[in-house]
Amino acid sequence: MNNKKVIIAHLSMLMASAGWGLMAPLGKQAMAAGVAGIDLVSFRVAGGMVLFWLTSLLWRGCHETVAKYDLLLFFFASIFGLVCNQCCYTIGLSITSPINASIVVTSMPIFTMILAAIVLREPITSKKVLGIFFGCIGAIMLIITSASAMNAKVGNIKGDLLCLFAQLSFALYLTLFGKLIKRYHVITVNKWMFTYATLLIIPFSFNHVIQLPFSTFSTTVWTEVAYVVIVGTFLCYILTMVGQKTLRPTVVSIYNYVQPIVSVTASLLMGIGIFKWGQGIAVVLVCFGVWLVTKSKSRADLERTTQTTKK
Repeated sequence: MNNKKVIIAHLSMLMASAGWGLMAPLGKQAMAAGVAGIDLVSFRVAGGMVLFWLTSLLWRGCHETVAKYDLLLFFFASIFGLVCNQCCYTIGLSITSPINASIVVTSMPIFTMILAAIVLREPITSKKVLGIFFGCIGAIMLIITSASAMNAKVGNIKGDLLCLFAQLSFALYLTLFGKLIKRYHVITVNKWMFTYATLLIIPFSFNHVIQLPFSTFSTTVWTEVAYVVIVGTFLCYILTMVGQKTLRPTVVSIYNYVQPIVSVTASLLMGIGIFKWGQGIAVVLVCFGVWLVTKSKSRADLERTTQTTKK
């Protein structure tokens, strides 16, 4: 494989994960200033739709026709990959700490592994079982810490569970629509998914959004919202798919570790998060669990091993 292409893919995943990690504390700050979770979701999907359509019109390389059946599939993909994922994560973030939200994000590869075993018949190895065990223990510790906390900076059990459900939703999207994603250009995929997500969310959020006190928001708040839309949504979605085109899913998953590191560091520096020892242990357990899962062999790896043995 072309070394330059591999390096670009790794850098893309690193930048995307760092961008998402920083989005948690910045998004939390914007919501603390009066931008509700559903408002931020509306800005993300509508802003993403506009940016991806503009890019598709200006970028000749992504002009392609989508089959009618695939347009229908994009509708269902948007429900799992954007609507449920972004609504649950953003609303969850609005009531829990950015540190907890970022830690929960690392559970997504574990959900993906379980769904891949059920839907795609991927083998369940001992490493995967151990990974699930450690990851679940870490998640339980995080939730217990949140449930016993009296400080909103530490966390909120409802918010943590919403963020956890967001990861399950995105894992379903990756498992069920992986082949669809690979059939089309990254811009084509995103412009249709964000269009459907906007059509599904805006009718329910429009009245709430138009009542926002826009004139009272400071430049800082608008900068934070702009970051969430332009960097955390538009650029990060592009960078992630650039990485997925070249790297194996197991390698892509490893970059989830970057998010809590960036988020925790930024939250502590901004003074909007408190890091407790219980959360530190939860981080180690979740990351170790995800590492075990991503290091285990896939069905393709086992098939190649079997063929080599037969030869």
